Amino acid sequence: MFNGVLRSSLFLLCCAFAASVQAQPFSALVVDAQGQPVAGAVLSLAGTAQAKPRVAAVMDQIDKQFVPAVLAVSTGTAVSFPNRDDIRHQVYSFSPAKRFELRLYQGTPSAPVLFDQPGLVVLGCNIHDWMLGYVYITDDPWFGVSDAQGRIQLNAPAGLYPATLWHPALVDMQPIDAGMLRLGEAPVELKLPVAAAAALQPSAPAPTAFADAFRKATRDAQP
Repeated sequence: MFNGVLRSSLFLLCCAFAASVQAQPFSALVVDAQGQPVAGAVLSLAGTAQAKPRVAAVMDQIDKQFVPAVLAVSTGTAVSFPNRDDIRHQVYSFSPAKRFELRLYQGTPSAPVLFDQPGLVVLGCNIHDWMLGYVYITDDPWFGVSDAQGRIQLNAPAGLYPATLWHPALVDMQPIDAGMLRLGEAPVELKLPVAAAAALQPSAPAPTAFADAFRKATRDAQP
């Protein structure tokens, strides 16, 4: 009987321990030096857990813009690039982490692009040169992108983690050390040395007859 009680006690202790290390919601607020919320910032937490590639991720093209402007994915994630506009786009990147080109197309290319090494990939469109997008690829097991209110929601076990922050407006677009974050406590506020008003994507230029004719000639010249 004693052994049975002991086994039951050990089982309950194990269950309690497992519950204590389960992933829990964690909130962070990313702001600039004036305390204004910063959108499009990537927060990643290093840890011993294995990062799991997403089954799929999507970088849309809507109204001649990449949506979302910043996409964060695990290393090894395949990303599709649907074009939801009624005109063709030609997506490319010259970034060392992933060089590729999707020739002039509408709809969705048949094969997604595999982002197989960590780093930053800057996206452009050969036809619409104001279009900019960013794919941030990380080996860290937990990461997220701040929304328009500067908020990031993560699910990770309570504990102390080395943190990294990235934003397109950072100097040379290099990630910065965000120190050690303790999860399981109150939401934290993280400051970035960027202006909150910094645009993630340039606006489309005002149309002109010359620009429209040039773009049409460029599109028509594509095979």
